Amino acid sequence: MTEGPAIPTPLAAVTWISSADTKESAAAEIVVEFVSPASNRPEVEIPGDAGGRWQVRVDRHAGDACAGDGIEDRGKPWRAAGATLIRALRERAARRSSGGVDIVLTVDIDDLSIEALVIGLVAGSHELRLSGSGEERHLPHVRLVSERDVSSAVRRGNLLGRATAFARDLANLPSNLKSPQGLAEYARRALASANVDFRVRDERWLLDRGFGGVLAVGGGSSEPPRFMEISWAPPESAGEALPHVVLVGKGITFDTGGISVKPPANMHLMKTDMAGGAAVLAAVSAIADLAPRVRVTALVPSAENMLSGSAYRPGDVVTHYGGLTTEVSNTDAEGRMVLADALAYAVEDLAPDVLIDIATLTGAMKVALGMRTGAVFTADAALDAAIRNSGSAVGERWWRLPLSEEHAEAVRSTIADLRQAPGGPGAITAALFLKEFAGDARWVHLDIAGPARSEDAYDEVNPVASGFGARTLATFVEWCAENVEPARTPPSQP
Repeated sequence: MTEGPAIPTPLAAVTWISSADTKESAAAEIVVEFVSPASNRPEVEIPGDAGGRWQVRVDRHAGDACAGDGIEDRGKPWRAAGATLIRALRERAARRSSGGVDIVLTVDIDDLSIEALVIGLVAGSHELRLSGSGEERHLPHVRLVSERDVSSAVRRGNLLGRATAFARDLANLPSNLKSPQGLAEYARRALASANVDFRVRDERWLLDRGFGGVLAVGGGSSEPPRFMEISWAPPESAGEALPHVVLVGKGITFDTGGISVKPPANMHLMKTDMAGGAAVLAAVSAIADLAPRVRVTALVPSAENMLSGSAYRPGDVVTHYGGLTTEVSNTDAEGRMVLADALAYAVEDLAPDVLIDIATLTGAMKVALGMRTGAVFTADAALDAAIRNSGSAVGERWWRLPLSEEHAEAVRSTIADLRQAPGGPGAITAALFLKEFAGDARWVHLDIAGPARSEDAYDEVNPVASGFGARTLATFVEWCAENVEPARTPPSQP
């Protein structure tokens, strides 16, 4: 594997300073103030010399309207304003700025809006470039100036914005730089300071324990599959009864489709087919700093789905962890194969109180919900509401789709226990397939095939990988800490 860039990539630094302290600190070259807009789109008004006093026009009520799901997104205009501002600073002023940038906050701007503004500033500053020119990126130091102490909102916005950027880093990395082992190494280094237990299982471990789905998908590649297991618990929590949340993220580092090969158009985007795994890893990085009273285990089954003489075939029967068998009908439906092993392992070995998987799983999801909304599948109304509310609080929109029982028979096989990719509504049948491996756990499946990628920049989202899901997962785990009872006792680990 070719040596890649340092990850996480540098981002804009955003801090808080009291209005009283600005008189004693170095003067900012640029001072930004918010004004009422003529439209609901943020605009930056820049003086001719690109210094001095800038104005950002923000409609504070642009996020009040519900997006069809009955949930407001009051942070939307502030995230968009932060991202619009940081892009303008980066392009027009950062190279000339020596004294930094001060953003003046009036006392009526609440903590939720400030958190959203910081997410926009940090996530909007993200850019992964692989250049041999040695060109230096100029990222301004942004200070939020306020009469009241807003440090908590600034800290939280930084953590969530950085989690989004970390997920983008991992997903945007070209696949020649992130084999399954390479992805694990990037993640291990990035989480080195997070006080996590990070284990990487190799192909022999997978074979010995019967992870047939991961091994089948990875069998066509010269780069063997890996299985990441990352555990975190709050400091000094040994012996404390805490809810246990298991997060499972699809980690396909490149997807050709295998023998059911994809068309060449847009195949280059399949470097982002591990965006679910990236969201899980990034969420853990934020959770370790947010420190909710909950235990978290993250599982990332990782493989390359390649076309070769050793690739798995349509018609094969694969035995998953735990013993269920699957008849393969489409090797391009590889995500559910690796997730099935991970879900079965979580249920049998980890005893989760809540089990959630996230993946760029089906093109059918994009047809149903488009490119900016994630799909939620669960039989648990409380978990559905928690996911959607958690997402709305941090600017990620979700919509619940049904686990329609009339399609349950479609995933039954005449030669094996299950059929991998039957006809019918593709997102629903994929979710029903995964449901077979979730046992009796409180389980949620998230399909992010649409919002995990973006062709264009909008609000705080940058192309190509969006980092979608990382902020939702971190916020959802916080909800679990307050609302989920620790009903299960984990088995002893080998």
